[in-house]
Amino acid sequence: MINQYPWWKYALIIVIVVIGAIYALPNLYGDDPAVQISKSNSAQVGQQAVQKVRQTLKKQNIRYKSITQGKGRVLVRFYDTDAQLQAKDDLNVALGMPYVVALNLAPRTPGWLRAIGAKPMSLGLDLRGGVHFLMQVDMKAALKQAADNYRNEIRHLLRKKGLRYTSVEVKGEAVHVTMRSAGDVSAASSAIGAEYQGLQVQQASGSGHELVAQMTQKKRNSLEEFAIKQNLTTLRNRVNELGVSSPVIQQEGKDRIVVELPGVQDTARAKDILGATATLQFHLVDESGNPQAAEQSGQVPLGDELYKTRDGRPVLLKRDVIVTGNELTDAHSGIDNQSGTPAVFVTLDGKGASRMGKVTRNNIGHAMAVLFIERKTETEHRYGKAVQVHHTSKRVISIATIRGAFSKRFMITGLASQEAHNLALLLRAGALAAPIDIVQERTVGPSMGRQNIHQGFMATVIGFLLVVAFMVVYYGVFGLIADVALFLNLVLLVALLSMLQATLTLPGIAGIVLTVGMAVDANVLIFERIREELFNGNTPQASIHAGYEKALSSIADGNITTLIAAVVLFSFGSGPVKGFAVTLSIGILASMFTAIMVTRAIVNQLYGGRTVKKLSV
Repeated sequence: MINQYPWWKYALIIVIVVIGAIYALPNLYGDDPAVQISKSNSAQVGQQAVQKVRQTLKKQNIRYKSITQGKGRVLVRFYDTDAQLQAKDDLNVALGMPYVVALNLAPRTPGWLRAIGAKPMSLGLDLRGGVHFLMQVDMKAALKQAADNYRNEIRHLLRKKGLRYTSVEVKGEAVHVTMRSAGDVSAASSAIGAEYQGLQVQQASGSGHELVAQMTQKKRNSLEEFAIKQNLTTLRNRVNELGVSSPVIQQEGKDRIVVELPGVQDTARAKDILGATATLQFHLVDESGNPQAAEQSGQVPLGDELYKTRDGRPVLLKRDVIVTGNELTDAHSGIDNQSGTPAVFVTLDGKGASRMGKVTRNNIGHAMAVLFIERKTETEHRYGKAVQVHHTSKRVISIATIRGAFSKRFMITGLASQEAHNLALLLRAGALAAPIDIVQERTVGPSMGRQNIHQGFMATVIGFLLVVAFMVVYYGVFGLIADVALFLNLVLLVALLSMLQATLTLPGIAGIVLTVGMAVDANVLIFERIREELFNGNTPQASIHAGYEKALSSIADGNITTLIAAVVLFSFGSGPVKGFAVTLSIGILASMFTAIMVTRAIVNQLYGGRTVKKLSV
């Protein structure tokens, strides 16, 4: 019998529609303005802090819906954004360090839906409000840093091999090694080449004693790839420290990174934390030298470097680095029990701990300094143009006498409270492998986000109603069937976006509106084919069967070509373009299911197995 489905097809359609309706439901409940409270050291927020939150809100007469704990954090829901913003400021003051108070939007999804993993769609920056940064990774600085590391390692290697050298210096991205005698040149070249596979060593032209060690192209490519990956990891860690929910951190092109922080309005703090290129180096202090005389004469003793402390005093440090910030595995701020002053408690990895233990055992009673290296970018106006200028500042933030041998764990003292907190945050999140510059910054306010949502919703509703009216007027009962399928298509589209936790943006809404218009294309082809069959004198049942069967290839061709275009957009696009491609792709798949299978099932139930003389199409 034609125009009949087997029972399992009807069951499959019902199951898919029911599951889709359930997972689309969370989007109807909306969000509550909320603040999220966490600890900067990733520890659990205890009951004492929760009690302080309740007392602060009560004292300031701020009405709130609820206070809940979960995943080591506290979430406070409010009735409106005014209470949310006031609570954030008051709780920041009341809780202080080491708590992080961040703005958030908490879904009002019922417990039974959360229990099965049903969540609303994630909203992008343009719908929720927040800040957008486009960051440029300074690859030249990454290669320069690698050359500096090679310089230090080559010095240690030559000393270990007993090879005498005059100087080991970095020029550009190459390491220039000047040996004391021509006899040591060949041995040094062999030793460096054997130890470092990423270096190409050759004798400098016009000099019999100088070697030039340059990174191979393969090594350069590897370092650039590592720099972008390490910076992505570090930025994710720093964003986690800020307590931002649903952030977007992704690579764009070869050397750029996009960071979107929904709900964040404090751009100054976000820029300070994300863009800070800071690390530490530990050096022994040259206690035999005269730093004042070196500063006045400009003559620094061999093997030393001259720096200044935070109060401007000169100090001579041994050039050899004991450990760097890259060898830290953990850092958190606290209070030194003996002095009662702020401190940063540091943990080193195995390699760094071994080196630190050896140095401290051999230098008890001598001074060790902590050198803080920070790179800042400032905008200066030159010849009428804004130019970004990079400045690297190096200052000694702590000098302490080594009282006993230590290796894996120790503390840094001599810091202010806020300085200790920020330093611990940066060290714990990891150092950037290469400096980054913010080349584009955009802020979207919460009110603008709500306006975008309203406009997008109205565009979808108006587009849907116009299509519904047209189909009913032009195709009668069959048009009404197509409208039911169109509604189910929207439900399935929202459900799939929610299940995948895809981020919905304004271009994504444009993709939904476009899908609404395109979703009925398949039905138009089918219905026109049915009309053509009826005009040729076929029976209604045969016309229905032929309409669906003969139009299928055209529908498949049209949707597959559009799907290919969407895949290309997703592969080569970024940000908003990807959002548009995701919604378009999901919409195409959902529309093929509803326009073909769902409408056919409804038509089969209405007309299949019956004697039909006329069709309303």
